[in-house]
Amino acid sequence: MPQTIISSKTKEIIIGPDQPFVIIGERINPTNRKLLAEEMKAGNLERVQQDAMSQVNAGAQILDVNAGVPLADEPKILADSIKLIQSVSDVPLCIDSSIVEALKCGLEAYQGKALLNSVTGEEERLETVLPLVKQFGCAVIGISNDDSGISEDINVRFEVAKKIVERAMDHGIPKEDVLIDPLVMPIGAINDAGKQVLELIKKLQNELQVNTTCGASNLSFGLPNRHGLNTAFIAMAIANGMPCAITNPLEKVIMQSVRGANVVMGHDPECSDWIMNYREPREKRSRRKRRS
Repeated sequence: MPQTIISSKTKEIIIGPDQPFVIIGERINPTNRKLLAEEMKAGNLERVQQDAMSQVNAGAQILDVNAGVPLADEPKILADSIKLIQSVSDVPLCIDSSIVEALKCGLEAYQGKALLNSVTGEEERLETVLPLVKQFGCAVIGISNDDSGISEDINVRFEVAKKIVERAMDHGIPKEDVLIDPLVMPIGAINDAGKQVLELIKKLQNELQVNTTCGASNLSFGLPNRHGLNTAFIAMAIANGMPCAITNPLEKVIMQSVRGANVVMGHDPECSDWIMNYREPREKRSRRKRRS
């Protein structure tokens, strides 16, 4: 079983299909969050700190940090956000940017072994991001699209993933430090998108022997009751071998689905995590007994 290790200065997280599912908190991202974007641009990172702590308290084991604010100094904002979060929390971080200079600044500011988000199969991206991964000894998310775009054929996406892993190994990066994002497509537009991505998760694990991750909410884009669909998808993805995903830990139904899947998969010994989170408080049990 492949294992990917991500760490902060003092805490280590192991990602693998034989481990409890890892939630990568998605909330520190100014995309579609106008107030957060304005505050980050102005250098006010108070909400970043609040979002970090609320996600950790809700159960996130890793936090994705994105500072993609238009017309702002993204490298500086990203580095400052990372320093702030690491000053108040020991959870490992996923450094998220489409700008290579921002990724570099984030890695320079980070203490530990980060997860980098992301590299694609595009030649220019491979040859700029992979040297950073090697230089800083981090892990990286490889997204299964290349210069030709995103294919609806999972076999094409598998070949792109294979290319990313092989190129990473050419740079001296072990395959266990590459998490492949198989690209979850909106099921409202592509009816068999869910079935396809579950097949691809298994194929990547069995044939390429790499771990996988994804932006889980992409599946439900454009549909009502998105949390209901996301909850079902995450449980099924876990059953098919996906060991982590970028999602919102503040959604209680999603966390319940993850914890329940961990129990069913045997990744919650003696159901201790489930019991800790869902057992009735002692006072409430005592009142119920007295009434009976």
